[in-house]
Amino acid sequence: MAARVLSSGILVMHAGAELLLAHATGARHWDLPKGLVDDGESPREAAVREAAEECGLTIDPEKLLELGRFAYRPQKDLHLFATLAEWFDPATCRCTSQFRDRFGRMVPEADAFEWTPFEAVAQRCAKSMTAVLSGPVSLRDVLERLLTNSPRA
Repeated sequence: MAARVLSSGILVMHAGAELLLAHATGARHWDLPKGLVDDGESPREAAVREAAEECGLTIDPEKLLELGRFAYRPQKDLHLFATLAEWFDPATCRCTSQFRDRFGRMVPEADAFEWTPFEAVAQRCAKSMTAVLSGPVSLRDVLERLLTNSPRA
């Protein structure tokens, strides 16, 4: 059996109980900044890199709360971290990572960004992400941990 692939991502939250989501270009769903862990890269390093590539965020890896590794898709696991950020205008986010769309054009992986109230995350995210964020990961519990234990990013 083939080894499971590992993606890594960050829950970027602010104290108003909202999660930063990026709209996946050409798709219906919104997502966390996340992506595959490269050879020789730790899940923490990958999460920080993906946040920079997909949202233009600079995140101190030492300020990340590690949430763990979760079953995500049939052949993929997801290693999640969380950080508490001051509110900022998501229109300032910029995606620098690109892919070739079905028309052969190079387009950014994410084309819009927004703070999403925790209650709306399930309506925005794909089923596999919703299953993680409403099952083994409690957004409210993570926010409470960040508010009580973590300095702001």
